Amino acid sequence: MFDITKVQAAPGTDLLTPDNSVMLFVDHQPQMFFGTGSGDRAAIINSTVGLAKAAKAFDVPAVLTTVAAESFSGPLLPQLAEVFPKHEAIDRTTMNAWEDEALVAAVKATGRKKIILSGLWTEVCLVLPALSALEQGYEVYVVSDASGGVSPAAHEHALQRMIAAGAVPVTWVQVLLELQRDWARQETYGAVMDIVKAHAGAYGLGVVYAQSVVGAHAAG
Repeated sequence: MFDITKVQAAPGTDLLTPDNSVMLFVDHQPQMFFGTGSGDRAAIINSTVGLAKAAKAFDVPAVLTTVAAESFSGPLLPQLAEVFPKHEAIDRTTMNAWEDEALVAAVKATGRKKIILSGLWTEVCLVLPALSALEQGYEVYVVSDASGGVSPAAHEHALQRMIAAGAVPVTWVQVLLELQRDWARQETYGAVMDIVKAHAGAYGLGVVYAQSVVGAHAAG
């Protein structure tokens, strides 16, 4: 029941924060990219790296996983591995990452309830762990533009299935800005602007323009 006396200037408890989230990157590998046909693969790589840099900028725990790295899919995306040089990807045999004990243990060890999920392919390696984690009480946020399926229909139908089960679709820029949330937060402002300029396309060019015309203090 709405009580106007309780209205205040405060963030909602459902918002993603650096303290309540963990990022799970699933199977961003060469063989998986070869089979991705739902969108431009270079754009998916760009979004994935932007998302990874967001995790690093805000010190959000990240869990990296691969499937059959040595026998089929190849190593973790080099650009992603470069962001997390000290992370070792958890390699699996199961298509459903949530059936791998080491991966689930890594997620549990973070103590976070909100999983920011991205990966390839949407209709297999994303939807299976998403549904499994949701059933066990986690909140799942699927980063649609840092993920891809074998076709547009496969990607979209998998997103619809996850949404119907309670997952929340987001984009990598949405995650980045939700974590920042206030341009007065100077401790992460510079890193956010660097990420935007490197990976956010026209938005990034807008930041370059604003900083060149207005000054380095230009925000937003």
